[in-house]
Amino acid sequence: MQSFNFKCPTEIVFGKGAEEHIAEKIKAYGKSRVFIVYGGGSVIETGLLPRIESQLTAAGLSLQVRGGVKPNPRLAWVRGAINDAMIFKADFILAVGGGSVIDSAKAVAHGVANPGVDIWDFWSGKVKLEKTTAIGAVLTLAAAGSETSDSAVLTNEETGKKSGLNTDLNRPTLAFMNPELAFTAPKRQVFCGIADILMHTMERYFTTDPAPNDMTDLIAEGLMKNVIKHSRTLLHDPKNYDAMSEIMWCGSLSHNNLTGLGRAKDFACHKLGHELSGRFDVTHGASLTTVWGSWAGYVWQDNPERFAKFAEKVWDITEGTVEEKAQKGIEITIAYFKELDMPTNFTELGIGVQNKEMIEYLADMVTANGTKTVATFHPIDKETAMEIYNMANH
Repeated sequence: MQSFNFKCPTEIVFGKGAEEHIAEKIKAYGKSRVFIVYGGGSVIETGLLPRIESQLTAAGLSLQVRGGVKPNPRLAWVRGAINDAMIFKADFILAVGGGSVIDSAKAVAHGVANPGVDIWDFWSGKVKLEKTTAIGAVLTLAAAGSETSDSAVLTNEETGKKSGLNTDLNRPTLAFMNPELAFTAPKRQVFCGIADILMHTMERYFTTDPAPNDMTDLIAEGLMKNVIKHSRTLLHDPKNYDAMSEIMWCGSLSHNNLTGLGRAKDFACHKLGHELSGRFDVTHGASLTTVWGSWAGYVWQDNPERFAKFAEKVWDITEGTVEEKAQKGIEITIAYFKELDMPTNFTELGIGVQNKEMIEYLADMVTANGTKTVATFHPIDKETAMEIYNMANH
């Protein structure tokens, strides 16, 4: 096996009624002033947020609430929330929602712990993050895996740049995961989330490392097969508890780094997709499926054996040459995304065919105006990014 470091300190409360233990767990960590972050009104309409507020109040905890988080979490909202949380003197930031809400809560937690530093300085790499505030997550959508991950994204509306920050300080202290809370999410959100789970795993699975760890591969392959199986159940039975619980747990495992131990991350599709989200405000999971087929079609010949293994272990494709199996694996993955009604090109994404200037703009955003490359499986420079975008531009 190859060497690796792994740290995942998040305490997870999983199963029916998990959210009923929020107050006792926060108190166990010695916290008393809870700043709650959420998105739209669904957590109010379902009664989840009022139940959490009542629970915290009954336990003698102080709380303040701030809603309004949007998909592709926005820098301006985070800056305002940091100010409110600091005035409140919060010592615990609690996210109630999905990945965008949790990522916003992470940013608020960092801002509260670092007064005087603009939060974007951490995301742009100008300042190194060295301390934060305790974070909790009440998950309402299986998707980003942010409830246990070391990453968080923010979108700077002024520049249109969507950037990620990776640090162990992003890992929440607590995660409350009740699969039933995901039953009220719109179908589109559920399947965008499922796409994100798969992509977090594939972005780690496709590697040029000569000897990937067998156990890591088995975990990743098993996770992908499990997600595919149970996603098909949710297509016809969206409130199937067993299927949703499997998907939700896979979401956490897909992005806490367990599925990529001992090898370099790629994340080419995330880099390409982030620029689509930043420019067109499209859903994150949809941006990933839009570019995956084009990326795979462009790079598979760098390591056809890896793509063939993916086809064999995930899709049970056993006949044909290495090249034939590799290409069949790509084809069946694209077909699966379509089965979930996920986009696989720009038109299906809803942004239409783009002109040359927009393609170049997107590629510039990926590569810092052509000054850097991204990804590891096939390093992507500006020209390569334009090629991949053009392959999806129909």
